[in-house]
Amino acid sequence: MNVLKQLMGMILIILMVSCQDSKQSKVFTEADIAIIPKPVELTLEQGSFQFNDKTQFVISEASQKEVVTVVSDKFQTAAGWTLGVVEQAPNTNFVQFITDENLEDEAYHMNVNSDRVQISASGNAGFLYGLETLRQLLPIHIESSKLVSDIVWEIPNLTINDHPRYRYRGLMLDVSRHFFEIDYLKKTIDRLAFLKMNVLHLHLVDDQGWRIEIKKYPKLTEVGAWRVDQEDKHWDGREETTAGQKGTYGGFYTQEELKDLVAYAATRSVEVIPEIEMPAHVTSAIAAYPELSCHERPVGVPSGGVWPITDIYCAGKENTFEFLENVLLEVMDIFPSKYIHVGGDEATKTNWEKCPDCQKRMKTEGLENVEELQSYFIKRMERFINSKGKRLIGWDEILEGGIAPEATVMSWRGTKGGVEAAEQGHDVIMTPGSHAYFDHYQGPQNEEPLAWGGYTPLSKVYTFDPVVETMNETEANHVLGGQANLWSEQIKTTDHSEYMIFPRLAALSETLWSTKESRDWDDFSHRIETLFKRFDMMGINYAKSSYLVMEDIQIDMDTKEVSVELKNEYTDADIRYTLNDEELNTNATKYTEPIKITETTEIHASVFKDNQPIGKPFNTTIEFHKAVGKPVTFKVKYDDRYQGEGEFGLVNTLRATKNYQDGHWQAWLGKDMEAVIDLGESMAIHEVGVGTLENQGPSIYFPTSVTVSVSDDGKNFKEVGTIERAFAKNPSSDLKTFNIEFEEQSARYVKVVATVLKSVPKGGHAWLFVDEIIIN
Repeated sequence: MNVLKQLMGMILIILMVSCQDSKQSKVFTEADIAIIPKPVELTLEQGSFQFNDKTQFVISEASQKEVVTVVSDKFQTAAGWTLGVVEQAPNTNFVQFITDENLEDEAYHMNVNSDRVQISASGNAGFLYGLETLRQLLPIHIESSKLVSDIVWEIPNLTINDHPRYRYRGLMLDVSRHFFEIDYLKKTIDRLAFLKMNVLHLHLVDDQGWRIEIKKYPKLTEVGAWRVDQEDKHWDGREETTAGQKGTYGGFYTQEELKDLVAYAATRSVEVIPEIEMPAHVTSAIAAYPELSCHERPVGVPSGGVWPITDIYCAGKENTFEFLENVLLEVMDIFPSKYIHVGGDEATKTNWEKCPDCQKRMKTEGLENVEELQSYFIKRMERFINSKGKRLIGWDEILEGGIAPEATVMSWRGTKGGVEAAEQGHDVIMTPGSHAYFDHYQGPQNEEPLAWGGYTPLSKVYTFDPVVETMNETEANHVLGGQANLWSEQIKTTDHSEYMIFPRLAALSETLWSTKESRDWDDFSHRIETLFKRFDMMGINYAKSSYLVMEDIQIDMDTKEVSVELKNEYTDADIRYTLNDEELNTNATKYTEPIKITETTEIHASVFKDNQPIGKPFNTTIEFHKAVGKPVTFKVKYDDRYQGEGEFGLVNTLRATKNYQDGHWQAWLGKDMEAVIDLGESMAIHEVGVGTLENQGPSIYFPTSVTVSVSDDGKNFKEVGTIERAFAKNPSSDLKTFNIEFEEQSARYVKVVATVLKSVPKGGHAWLFVDEIIIN
């Protein structure tokens, strides 16, 4: 009997082990497939393919080994498997690359059945994109940075035919305004490939830093790569630097580092395009070599914003062109890219207008104005670039005065420049500020880190289309694609950079890869949730701004009733809210219509998913204080440019945001605010608050003092409290309510004086912004 029990136990153990080795396959549905960008054609079939430690990759060329690592390295980390790479296909359990010369470059065909995965492509780019799709079909734990267990590594049986809509799908990183190390650039390249993007455009030169080693001109990095550290100040609130001041902030890439980066990018089918600015945005070069300017005066490398940009290369001197040609020869030796970007934007040509060398050049070349001189400049550089087998890209300003014959236009000031260039037969890359500038805010400014300005949420990026409806077929064929730009004036860290890029780059990738007909925001909204989980696993600091609840608040001044509308980017988002001390949980009230408020009320809200709040909760307080709807008179009226809601703008319960152009602010330029509120009758009061904004970039400063006085007759006032606040450097944008408490007393009239900053560090007048005067 004991022998029989032992035998039965052994059989049971064998059965259990057998069951574990052949884990039950998942039954996949279309809802399980969340590939971004969306494939052109996908047919789901029954069954699945399971990876195990015996799965092999079958390649036909040695260069494909590097492509395989996109997935094989993931299995090494997450599953602990070292998967084989062979040249002869086994009978089963393999992923095979099949070369098909009939497929277009970057296109791929994938067939998955239960015993094999076959990816067909004409070259490594197609094989790479096939593997990136396979990666997104695998469980999200494939992105884990540590070993995970109890995962069935399977993908559904399916057939995919896929290819890009546009051939140029790029991201520009500004490494001049703030410097980022090579390791971060490599991470960015990996993530571009993950989303089937194929261009990294490096903005290597600008006023605030020269970031590329040029051996013939060592001062470019000895001097031009470093600036005085003023990172504690707002970008546009920094003091002017002079020649000779020691720069300690900055950095540059050696030629060897950049060659290694280019080689790495090639393994991910990413082309790295260098941008060497000209004729403007070059103060860092002029600081190193003053003779390149018209005036030849020594200058310092700016620590922050420069406007207008007048220190530009002299277009009249031959040594300017000799310098630039020598620089570009070294640049072209590093970057094998088809294109060289020369900038060409925002050149203020006042020095050209009075420079004898520039005037002589204009006369010699028969040029009528400085715009034509810039055209001459760009055309001349294009001839040189073309002679080396390259093509020139410039921002849309290169259209001014006549465009260089073979130049490609990158249209950033909307799409107008791109349309104009296409009409003239030039290739175009669309990168309009409205949809593709990732230095813009992607959520409510109060909830977001400091950005340049503007509002470009995820849903808006998803509406981007490089081809403008007015284009005919010929013009549309000149549109190569699109690009996102991340200017880094406000971007100091890699975490902040990631936050601004992701998830918006995913939306852009789909607009540039997938068919226009397949574009569907609701469908994308579902798939992006899975991508968020992958981003979590990948350690990407992506923005969750699309989950934020936003409000639109209105007040009826006759009834004193406030109406609060809640909204979110996602269609039919499940928004729930609570009032005052109620906990924001599953039992919160579902938002269906504007909330009506007639007394001081706290509102808490969130988007809910699976019955749980997600993202950062929304909180606001509508405060009905004693001054609401009461008459306000000013000693000096607010500026016409910032009138808020007019007569009752400071006593209507509506609080403004960090966006100083949101329409809720009243502002004074270089003048104090002195306001008298008539409460209508004498009443007991003990506190006055003044809501203000500081954003030192556009010269908006907190008041240096706030004083409150009270009166019964509106003529004789008694001071009851004051707050003094000295100026302090502030690199961010902040809201602050100055609260003055005093012993309770009766009064009908309340006078509030907020004193504007009189001495602005960078010169000029200060703005004083006020959104509400609160009396209790």
